[in-house]
Amino acid sequence: MKIAVLLGGISREREISIRSGKRIAQALKKFGHEVDEIDFTLAYMENLKQLKNYDAIFNILHGTFGEDGHLQAILDALEVPYTGSGMETSMIAFDKYICNLYVQDVAHVPKFLLLTRQEFTQHGIEKVKQQIGLPCVIKPRKEGSSIGTHICFSEAELLSNLNCEFQNYEEMIVQEYVKGTEITVSIIDIDGVPSVLPILELRPKKLFYDYEAKYTDGMTEFVIPAQIGEEMTKTVENIALRIYNKLGCKHFARVDGIISNGTFYFLEVNTLPGMTELSDLPMSAKAYGLSFEELVNTIINEAYKNPPFEHWIRKK
Repeated sequence: MKIAVLLGGISREREISIRSGKRIAQALKKFGHEVDEIDFTLAYMENLKQLKNYDAIFNILHGTFGEDGHLQAILDALEVPYTGSGMETSMIAFDKYICNLYVQDVAHVPKFLLLTRQEFTQHGIEKVKQQIGLPCVIKPRKEGSSIGTHICFSEAELLSNLNCEFQNYEEMIVQEYVKGTEITVSIIDIDGVPSVLPILELRPKKLFYDYEAKYTDGMTEFVIPAQIGEEMTKTVENIALRIYNKLGCKHFARVDGIISNGTFYFLEVNTLPGMTELSDLPMSAKAYGLSFEELVNTIINEAYKNPPFEHWIRKK
């Protein structure tokens, strides 16, 4: 196939997208595909029609624009098969507030509220103290790779971190802090059927699995399969699969959560998981029996055979 790998982009995850994209391109070439790497910045918008020349698109644009439904809408209009979930699913999953509301009937979600910059300016942290309490977690409503995420144990920490993050974001999620075993569940489509890969347990050397712990070698111990017991493993697999299906995810995704006192708490869904040498999905795929190259080839073939909108009429 002739494949375009979209990488780079305009988000704060640009560096990770480039690292992921270059690995993906090399893997696809090993399977004999003709591959072009495209740094998809806003300047490329003038060349959009060129994407119609490809059999399929491997989208690995993390974060804003690439993962939030905007690019998906463009690719839908071009009627070019692409990897990952469609516009609506991407939009819901990237919006942590909406996604929490959406999955509450499927999984336990730590208490949360939406705090706007205006509310914070006018009323400070009174709403947080009344509804969530301390310690708590703050994170941007729409962001990835744990950028802008902080665990706050005191009012001083909470005020300081909110003041800092409201310089960059209009809205923040404030969530109950749940301490426990951090896990991530990767799911990929195989022959059109979602398959749950071995659960990965994360043991970061920092307070939590933040940006540095995610992408710096030696900063996290990875345990696979997760040491959570057979019964909990089955429970988590079932919940993750229900979330994947309810959101309408496609081709590959990752469900993150924490196990505390025998309960799995949902944290977020990542519809475009990282594919770097330290990323979670490739580790789980390896434990499942898939090399990185086989994983990438499986994803692109699923995208070509089962694009986000199957009703597309192909002229090829």
